[in-house]
Amino acid sequence: MKLAVTGKGGVGKTTLSSLLAGVYAAEGKHVIAIDANPDANFAMALGIPAEKAAALVPVAEMKDLIEERTGARPGQSGSYFKINPVVDDIPDRFSLSQGNIKLLVMGTVKEGGGGCLCPESAVIRSLLAHLLVRRSEVVIMDMDAGVEHLGRGTAQFVDAFLVVVEPGQRSVGTARAVQALAKGLGVRHVLVVGSKVRGESDRQFIRGSLPDMEVLGFIDYHPELAYADREGVGAYEAAPHAAEQVQQIKERLEAILAAGKK
Repeated sequence: MKLAVTGKGGVGKTTLSSLLAGVYAAEGKHVIAIDANPDANFAMALGIPAEKAAALVPVAEMKDLIEERTGARPGQSGSYFKINPVVDDIPDRFSLSQGNIKLLVMGTVKEGGGGCLCPESAVIRSLLAHLLVRRSEVVIMDMDAGVEHLGRGTAQFVDAFLVVVEPGQRSVGTARAVQALAKGLGVRHVLVVGSKVRGESDRQFIRGSLPDMEVLGFIDYHPELAYADREGVGAYEAAPHAAEQVQQIKERLEAILAAGKK
């Protein structure tokens, strides 16, 4: 299973990503959790202690590694470099393990505009392609509302884009933008997960606002999730009711993907 979790900032993407990782890990699956969000806090949502997470260097900031693999130093202009560098050892060498979960932080690529490809971007895109195509683990990517790290050749290997939507027009607008981006990259399944839901009216709002998008399920507003965020503890352990809802979302997702392969 290869999943990209996206949506407007603050809607609960990282919460859903961490709960999915927890659900799969509890089943005995090996999970690679990818923090591809500029506001990187996947480690905290997984319950990884802050001092341990602080030692994890984002891939985009590994200048020596990038130069070794591409032949060009990040930040140097006019350099020739390999656009398909060797990356197969990176997940095991540079990830942070928490039980059955390995966390990798991508970092932010500051490109020069115009869609240019820099050495950092070449490494990250090759790494994502490797994770999505070559690795057998469950891969869960916590992304922002864009798709900066995914090209057409990579995105087609994502089983589904899960767009997290809270009850609000801005969140709905972002979901539509993500739907268009993902479809343009050849992603077949762009599915909605409702977040921070407080009642049936919120559920009806999300369904009614996105009638052409399939809603997998909803995560209610849980005080336990707010507590987990405040205290820096894992969402899966802190909010069992939310974990149960995500278990149901996961089962529905798997049923939809299985039906699509018949």
